[in-house]
Amino acid sequence: MTIPFFAPDLFDADHETLLGLVREVGLDPEQKFILGSRTAEFERVQRDAVGAADAIACGSGTSALLLVLTAMGVGTGDEVVVPAFGCAPLAAAPALLGATPVFADIDPVTLVADPVEAARLIGPRTKALLPAHMFSVMADMPAFRRLADSTGVRLLEDSAVAQGGTLAGRPAGMWGDAGVYSFVQVKTFGMPGEGGLVVTGDEELGQAIRMLRNHGQDGRQRFVHHRIGWNSRFDEIMAAFQLHRFPSFPERLNRRAKIGEYYTERFASLADRGILTPPRDRDGRCFYVYNLLADHRDALLKHLADADIDSHVYYRSPLPSQPGFARFARPGEAWPAAERACQRSLALPIHPMLTDAQVEHIADAVCHFADTKRTSR
Repeated sequence: MTIPFFAPDLFDADHETLLGLVREVGLDPEQKFILGSRTAEFERVQRDAVGAADAIACGSGTSALLLVLTAMGVGTGDEVVVPAFGCAPLAAAPALLGATPVFADIDPVTLVADPVEAARLIGPRTKALLPAHMFSVMADMPAFRRLADSTGVRLLEDSAVAQGGTLAGRPAGMWGDAGVYSFVQVKTFGMPGEGGLVVTGDEELGQAIRMLRNHGQDGRQRFVHHRIGWNSRFDEIMAAFQLHRFPSFPERLNRRAKIGEYYTERFASLADRGILTPPRDRDGRCFYVYNLLADHRDALLKHLADADIDSHVYYRSPLPSQPGFARFARPGEAWPAAERACQRSLALPIHPMLTDAQVEHIADAVCHFADTKRTSR
């Protein structure tokens, strides 16, 4: 059987619990199915886990970006510096608010936004920096923090793939003025549905985000709208389910980390054959997926498929080259590292449901491919 890139049975062990929670919430005399007591408890647990002043659960990681940027006052005429390589919401969130995403090239090895490139792009219209952790590596948040502080712009940390990661002892999401997580099924703390979370050390910013997620209401009196907001509220069943799964989250993260460390050890000698691994150190690492850079990426993808291993290419073109965002690309700008990443990036399975035998088979297949390339030279 093919080894899946994402586990199809992530929640199999929790089926009965989930059904029980549906019944519990459905029969609760309070009859509150969004933003109830379970959501409040879930927010408290998440807040305390990272030492935030506030944690605000919302409809998705994408809407979390929109909520934070809006609370920061980003709008028409502003600019937000974003990575040229990454997922669409990085550019879509500022664009949907009337702002201009300004694309910074990335580090050619770690694939995260390069703070030196970001600094070059800051101008009088820059309102925020939006670095994103990518695949296996956290962005250089100390450098971005210094850059934001020295220029007076806001810092929003996209930690959608990095929940549970730490850098220099600080949790992912807590380097920025605010950080966001995603709970879509395949993320490290995914759930069977859509959801997101904002964490922040700024209580005033947190309060603004709370209002924005619920049509601008402050929770004290319905139908009094202090701001123009959205419907980006959190589901009580999912809050209860995530509370149930939170105690085992470190165990699942550790399993991912162990798999990643095994891959890195096995692939350490392949650099001269055109295959590069993420950094070895756990500091500043996240384990959403395990990403290789391969000179013969498409051939490696086919080789793995022939060995019944499902791998994945995330981004085949940089954001400023995509039809939806091309109009924001500055004339004369180039993103060579992002272009190269699109040609070489390949993600391997790293989900915690993998068996040791499957992990070994995946590593063997990659090493075998590298050996064939050495032989053919």
